[in-house]
Amino acid sequence: MDKPKQPFWKTPIMWLVIGLPLASVVAGVTLVIIASRSGGTDVVAEDVRRVSQIQTTDLGPDAQARELGLSAVLRADEGVLEVIPATGEFDRTAPLRLVLQHPSRGSEDLTLDLPPSDTGWRLQRELDHGHDWIVELAPGDGAWRLHGRLPRQQLATRLAPSLAQ
Repeated sequence: MDKPKQPFWKTPIMWLVIGLPLASVVAGVTLVIIASRSGGTDVVAEDVRRVSQIQTTDLGPDAQARELGLSAVLRADEGVLEVIPATGEFDRTAPLRLVLQHPSRGSEDLTLDLPPSDTGWRLQRELDHGHDWIVELAPGDGAWRLHGRLPRQQLATRLAPSLAQ
């Protein structure tokens, strides 16, 4: 006997024919939105040039910090961010720029100007200790630069030039 004709939406195989391509389009659009919101592919916040698929950056400030023999300690405890000079001659009257970079989310990066204090440079600011921070310290003119990493739940770290002595 003849089966009565059913509308196509009542046939289970048609849901697969329409549903699978539609689901892949929705997933593709979702991935594009997620990728575009995450920012660039560079983890480094400074300007870089790409030459033959190699990233290059200016190491002049790092070399200057090495020549001056600069190093410091960053302390982040009890709502205070404090930079204490360890070695080298710092200009103790000028403020310093402290850049705290979140390892994966650029939207949570912090750029702070630390005013001089009796022991170094100090600012009242609470810091989230729930993740690591990539730390960069430089004067306002960017003549030299010190780097470090503040691991999660750690309250202090050493800042030094990126280039070895």
